[in-house]
Amino acid sequence: MYAAVDLGSNSFRLSVGKHDGDTIRVLKSMREPIRLAAGLDSAGNLSEEAIERAIACLRNFRTALAAYQLDAIRVVATSTLRQARNVAAFLPRAEQAIGQPIEIISGEEEGRLIYMGVAQSLAQPSERRLVIDIGGGSTELILGRGPDIERVESFSVGSVKQSMAFFVGGRVDAPSFEAAILSARSHFEDGAPPYHPQYWKRAYGSSGTIRAIADIIEKNNLGKGLTPASLEALKQRFISLGHVSRIDMPGLRPDRAGTVIGGLAILIGVFHELGISQAEPIEAGLRMGVMWDLYLRSTKRDRREQSVQDCLRKFHADEARAAKVADMALAMFSLAKPAGEAMARPLYWSALLHEIGMVVSQTGYHKHGAYMIENADMPGFTTREQRLMSRLVMAQKGNLRKVEEQLSDGDFAKAVVALRLAILFMHSRIEPDFSVLKLRVKSRIELELRRSWVAEHPTVAYWFEKEQELWDEVGVDFTVKSLA
Repeated sequence: MYAAVDLGSNSFRLSVGKHDGDTIRVLKSMREPIRLAAGLDSAGNLSEEAIERAIACLRNFRTALAAYQLDAIRVVATSTLRQARNVAAFLPRAEQAIGQPIEIISGEEEGRLIYMGVAQSLAQPSERRLVIDIGGGSTELILGRGPDIERVESFSVGSVKQSMAFFVGGRVDAPSFEAAILSARSHFEDGAPPYHPQYWKRAYGSSGTIRAIADIIEKNNLGKGLTPASLEALKQRFISLGHVSRIDMPGLRPDRAGTVIGGLAILIGVFHELGISQAEPIEAGLRMGVMWDLYLRSTKRDRREQSVQDCLRKFHADEARAAKVADMALAMFSLAKPAGEAMARPLYWSALLHEIGMVVSQTGYHKHGAYMIENADMPGFTTREQRLMSRLVMAQKGNLRKVEEQLSDGDFAKAVVALRLAILFMHSRIEPDFSVLKLRVKSRIELELRRSWVAEHPTVAYWFEKEQELWDEVGVDFTVKSLA
């Protein structure tokens, strides 16, 4: 069983699902309207009131999750937590409340997971499709064919933002709606051409907002499906009611009226800019995508592996050298006896990518590579994972003061030692015998290797001497023993 928690800009949601044949069957769902985006003040900080609502919700989610024997849990946060200036203060409290790490994912990663949830729910492996997801703080457009994403883009316009900006005090009138629609169109007009109908056969709306709009249209006989005419009819109905407090319609919960009007303005804007004639709501999206991603990781079909390979090719890295360093680094990390396995995959991926910065410059390539890894769109990876890999790549050579603070984490230190030694051996053309080589990393670093390796590769003595000096600068003793 798998659990996905989505910390959205309007609502926090939880789903627990079980893989069953070709589907993931949802066993439990929870939703709480936290309205996180509305809790951002003029300086971009989350208010204490919004934080307290979020913490209380996460404690409830923790209790609900404890009732299940779960194989994996993933908690993802989207637009508002990407923007909040005081997120660093909020995250530790939030993670303590739910008892899990929280991953703030990029808009592109959000789009990938949304599409995965939709694609796995549709038994049409060759269909060309557009997926639209309108969240509280951002809107994602994803173009794909069957299970494969061809293009994904995140736009910084969401239902909560649009409602707060244009329907002030809950007033709903024609000028406000037109202004909200024009504003939404301005976000999409430049990026619209690749998503025009000639590139897809069917359009789907995956978000709760779009499903709510479709439900209101159907239950109030305002049209058939999501079409320009039905969206316009719903807009006119809202205008006729004049205020959010007077919106009482079948299919619309009173607590959602305030955000649905903003979502409707965005959806109308998307329809106009992309030339959409019809879209279908679908009961799938981010949380379903997260659960599928967890399932695929458990079956060794990890999207992160493909992202690393794509990066290697994109930046013209020497794949043979990369693989050699990665294998040696992983072997030496194992010799150092880490406390757990959490650092092993990030180390392996970092070793594979350690030379991608050479596409920018041969000088300081470790710095270029670190920046590229931290800031690149790497589907499957979280911001936290990319930052960790960035620090490892930064630490592959040169002084260690730049990662001195992170070296207090024992397994991070062992990963750094393993990566640096693997690169040193590769440059010295040493093929180490790991049945003989010994590596201990505690308060000090102790390396034992054959004397013949040093004799056969004279430069290695120089590199070891430099390495000892660099570790000494951060207060770590590095000793090398040559055995017969």
